[in-house]
Amino acid sequence: MGFYIGVDDAGRGPVIGAMLMAGVLVNEKGQKALKKMGCKDSKQLTRDKREELFEKIKKASEGYHIVATSPDEIDGRASIGLDLNKLEAIKTATIVNALLEQFEEKLKNEDITIVVDCPSPNTESWKNYLKGHIKFENIDLRCEHKADVNHVECSAASILAKVTRDSEIQKIKEKIGIDFGSGYPSDPATVEFLEKHSNKFKHEGIFRKTWGTWVEHVRKKEQKKLDGF
Repeated sequence: MGFYIGVDDAGRGPVIGAMLMAGVLVNEKGQKALKKMGCKDSKQLTRDKREELFEKIKKASEGYHIVATSPDEIDGRASIGLDLNKLEAIKTATIVNALLEQFEEKLKNEDITIVVDCPSPNTESWKNYLKGHIKFENIDLRCEHKADVNHVECSAASILAKVTRDSEIQKIKEKIGIDFGSGYPSDPATVEFLEKHSNKFKHEGIFRKTWGTWVEHVRKKEQKKLDGF
């Protein structure tokens, strides 16, 4: 019986909040169960459907692992020579290593296929970088675009990551008492929140300050100050 690990992210692009990544370990029976329950790429599902599937995925899988990367860690990547793609590869390896270590006895002498939704246009280069951070050999590592659409274990991982990110965003909103929308630069509610409240909450660790959206926002505010003199 073969085993499969699917890995995907949620919240790669927002200016507010963490990036979440999840990995799901299933056997062939688990794959069929995920398909039967209707697992798809999280973007193809409603919020209610994702939340309904969240616990079902955990029960159907052999194991899962979720990792959050904070805005401060994302902002600090350049200081240690990493771009976002490399940081994501390292977090992917963290997930894969954790699952393979946790279930090492069960997976001994089994065929293991790892499928990752690749964030880089150069899949082969990114795959090689990722492989250098995985502690285990004798694995079939596949890095593909649209893996979250084409592989049900990646679809399941995308749902775990997305539901967890939504929960983390809700916690921030409850803590500060303001609804700032999705946290994405394209969201008018997020843009309005930046305009009105960025100074008040800039030290709360919720903003990605290396993002172009934040940098441009700060530039405009500084320009307004200069124009006011």
